[in-house]
Amino acid sequence: MRGLDRAAWPIAALLVGYPVWWALGFGGLAVVVLAPPMAVILWRRRPVRVPRGFGLWLLLLAGYLVSSIMLAEMPPGTYGEFGVGRLTGYLMRLSLYLSLTVMVLYLGNLTERELPQLALVRMLGVLFLTTVAGGLLGVLAPQTEFTSPVERLLPEWISGNSFVQNLIHPTAAQIQKVLGHASPRPEAPFEWANAWGSNISVLLVWFVVGWWVYGGPRRRLAVVALLALAAVPIVYSLNRGLWIGLGVATAYLVLRLSPRGRVAVCAAVATGVLAFVLSPLQAMVSQRLDNPHSNDIRAFTVTSTVAAAGTSPIIGYGNTRNAMGNHKTITTGKSDWCETCGHPPLGSDGQLWHLMITQGFVGAGLYIAFFTGAARRHWRDRSPIGMAGVLVMILTLLYMFVYDGLVTPLSLYLISFALLWRNAPDERRPSPSALSSPDDQPALPRPR
Repeated sequence: MRGLDRAAWPIAALLVGYPVWWALGFGGLAVVVLAPPMAVILWRRRPVRVPRGFGLWLLLLAGYLVSSIMLAEMPPGTYGEFGVGRLTGYLMRLSLYLSLTVMVLYLGNLTERELPQLALVRMLGVLFLTTVAGGLLGVLAPQTEFTSPVERLLPEWISGNSFVQNLIHPTAAQIQKVLGHASPRPEAPFEWANAWGSNISVLLVWFVVGWWVYGGPRRRLAVVALLALAAVPIVYSLNRGLWIGLGVATAYLVLRLSPRGRVAVCAAVATGVLAFVLSPLQAMVSQRLDNPHSNDIRAFTVTSTVAAAGTSPIIGYGNTRNAMGNHKTITTGKSDWCETCGHPPLGSDGQLWHLMITQGFVGAGLYIAFFTGAARRHWRDRSPIGMAGVLVMILTLLYMFVYDGLVTPLSLYLISFALLWRNAPDERRPSPSALSSPDDQPALPRPR
């Protein structure tokens, strides 16, 4: 982006350059590649500042390290052997946690001159446009997929791991029988259809702030057109969690905005609902609500996850496990005569459940406390960025029941956390060279 300080190039490369990372096969792993230069920038400006409540996140990270001692153990009612696949998954997640920690500290220690708040918000807006484009690709050309350069270079014993394969093999959509027949659910440029749903809702929040709240007439006109376009993949995603999240976001705005703002939001929602009801998209939503078959699968995996976590409630088991049987039969896994016997791994139905199986109830509690604390501390920040950041913290706590945070969703949650941290009047970044410089104070334009 024009005029951006060179210290901010890693985050610009991550957010604006994300389509390139996806095509190369890095995708959400791009943050692992960019974490070292971020760490170098941090090292050069010691001492490193940390946000309030960050000790909870560091305890969560420490707990994940401790949980590695349980990787070879098997909770009752699960199957599988300790091997390369389980170890690869653990190390991949550990590298992501460490990289995200570096990213948050890097963002919080850049000055306003080096990385203006509005510039960071608009980078997220650019990623929203990328996400809409990827969603449309998933709707119009759902069979699109290709072997990435990273996938070609990795040995089979790594690239063949299911978790790794989802990260390095670019696909436009997941073809699933959610409606009783094969239908595409957009996922480009992310790793799963559910990740696409979580990400577009978070990015939409920042897109509206950057392009509508702080935008001129042309940007606002573009917002209306782009939101109408985004509605197509949002509906085709068949993602009930996303739809609920948008409802929660609307209710939040009605609660927190001024009377004038509430009227504007209600008018916009009413117009959107009317247009939706009169469009062909309404029929697809009705079909999805009439086919809640995934509820049984989720109920089985969640129940099994809680039961397994109960046998190691303090440190968990370090990684996910496979449960014996599924919601229909005691048979374990797919076979030629039972194609419906497969089931997702325990902990794959939401970040809360993932933390329970990997880090026990303690890890899940630390995660909840970290994001709840962020929302509570910044609730009084009624600036557009403050209110948007708190909304994302609320969505983070909502989505932990239905979406796995790793890989890309957690990146966006923590970038949003960093925006809140940077926005707090008592936590603004000092400049290493000019501690009292007025250029280091946030100077956003007034919302138009």
